[in-house]
Amino acid sequence: MVRCATITSPMPDTGMIQPRPSPIAGTWYPGTSQALSRSVDAQLERARPKIPSGAIVALVVPHAGHRYSGDVAALAFRLLQGASVETVAVVAPMHHPYPGHILTSAHPAYETPLGVVEIDADLVAAVDDNLPPGLHLDRVRNDPEHSLEIELPFLQRTLARPFRLLPLMLRDQSARTAEALGRALAQTLKGRSCLLVASSDLSHFYPDDVARKLDAFLLAKLEAFDPAGVIDADERGQGYACGRGAIASVLWAARDLGATRVELLGYANSGDVTGDASSVVGYGAAAVVRSAA
Repeated sequence: MVRCATITSPMPDTGMIQPRPSPIAGTWYPGTSQALSRSVDAQLERARPKIPSGAIVALVVPHAGHRYSGDVAALAFRLLQGASVETVAVVAPMHHPYPGHILTSAHPAYETPLGVVEIDADLVAAVDDNLPPGLHLDRVRNDPEHSLEIELPFLQRTLARPFRLLPLMLRDQSARTAEALGRALAQTLKGRSCLLVASSDLSHFYPDDVARKLDAFLLAKLEAFDPAGVIDADERGQGYACGRGAIASVLWAARDLGATRVELLGYANSGDVTGDASSVVGYGAAAVVRSAA
């Protein structure tokens, strides 16, 4: 993780706005604190990732239901076990038809069965201010998006203390918007204790053999630390990622924050869980690392 100054700015007055209630607890992951803790802890315990040398600046993780992609996601989140970080920026796609290019939550916090995760409103405002003319953050309430929330229980079970959340969801996953967000993120987070998380699945609903080829191509672009290549691969049909812009944005931000390489941690697809290889969804995990001096 990038280690710097502690964030002490108070949250602004939020009036009567309540934490965003989870629309996916009990379906995409277990719906009670006890069951969710057991489930996430079991996946983390099974995870045996290769430990990267150097500081972790960012993670790339999948966002299907925990039953399907949780074991792959755990390979990345296991690296955080016992770590302390002030702010986690989670960048994810917005799968639902909201207007705007980049979205964030209008709520003061996200809620999961494991508790409330406070949003760092000051940093949300700073990202908005650091975006170039023509781009801004649109705030949404009670959104049904799963791709950002699905990562929170892993963060809640691995990090040693409560963290603040910087939630960002991309409707426009073009290279222009993704790079602009990445640069704004780096400008905002430089000098702070932070972690970046990119949330994305890979190819959707191809036969296993086709999916593995498409996913290998996309993961090669990721491993090469090539954010533009990730988006280009998807646009050319050479590989797919529903959060291609989220991945690219985090790569651009991580590079500006001093990251030097990407290490792949693992790959699987839904067929490895269900036994149905006829139509699968791909999942990959990676760590973005700043080499030790």
